[in-house]
Amino acid sequence: MTTAPVGRPGAGPRGRRVAGVDPPSPPPVAGPAVDVAARLRLALTGALRARDVIAVSALRSALSAIGNAEAVDPGPAAARPGSAYVAGAAVGVGATEARRRSLSTAEAEQIVRAEAGERQRAARDYDRAGHADQAGRLRREARVLMSVVAGGGPPGDEAGPASREPSGPPPGLA
Repeated sequence: MTTAPVGRPGAGPRGRRVAGVDPPSPPPVAGPAVDVAARLRLALTGALRARDVIAVSALRSALSAIGNAEAVDPGPAAARPGSAYVAGAAVGVGATEARRRSLSTAEAEQIVRAEAGERQRAARDYDRAGHADQAGRLRREARVLMSVVAGGGPPGDEAGPASREPSGPPPGLA
């Protein structure tokens, strides 16, 4: 005799949330009061649902850049008891984990603005090289990132995917 697990509706498969597996629920409203990473995650959810590969690419890249900035140099390895089976392996749950740095909202916004700036500079380079299609894609990625920093989601979110530019595979990969 099996019983259905009791949990919050929509919290994962079969109604329960598994820490470290199920993503955290996005905040209900994106606005200036919500931190940049949360707005990026919320915009990413919308872009994934809309199957907007250009926005998904830009948003994942920005979230990764923020994650990389939060990483802390572990410093010299401390002498810990190792594994009897693997040389140099740490033993125990969380033995190799390091506390991450906490970024301020301004630092996270600066990282996203830098990501958008890199895309704009690369778009100019592509234009000079005669690759207008790649330049357009990079400009669109920059617009997506700047719209999230400004406090909204990706441009065109309110009108739905029909108002967006086509976003198929990058040229040359079709």
